[in-house]
Amino acid sequence: MARSNALGELGEQFVAGWLSGRGWDVRARRWHCRGGELDLVVSRPVADRPGGVTLAFVEVKTRGRASWDADGLLAIAPAKQRKLWLAARCFLAEHPHLADCTCRFDVALVRAQKLVGAPPESVSNADSSRDLVRTPSAIRDGYRLTLLDYLPGAIVLE
Repeated sequence: MARSNALGELGEQFVAGWLSGRGWDVRARRWHCRGGELDLVVSRPVADRPGGVTLAFVEVKTRGRASWDADGLLAIAPAKQRKLWLAARCFLAEHPHLADCTCRFDVALVRAQKLVGAPPESVSNADSSRDLVRTPSAIRDGYRLTLLDYLPGAIVLE
């Protein structure tokens, strides 16, 4: 696997654990269709609406220290946003029981810092989802992963 793909997958796993610790159910990871890919699809009940569910399509951007694109935020250009929208529509078509959910597009920005001299199989300092709620960072596979920002509803399509 290419280094960027491996880092991206580490970031997605990290964010999935963080979201799980915050009460979200992970419904899909790296979901593919002809139109594109969704990094994470998560859901949770809406507190003030009995039976209501929020479904979030989460785009995870994992970057190293020297990021030219605002930690990945600038990489979500209009063309990428359209691909996400198309992929979300395909996902809902395959899962019609979720079509009535309140949907949104979130963005998670993750920093991956290579640890010098770290063994390839590093132990996480946040192994449980509960720990990730308190400390949005973990050490995995020789990297310190830090959640820089989580932007709910960051992508709005007209």
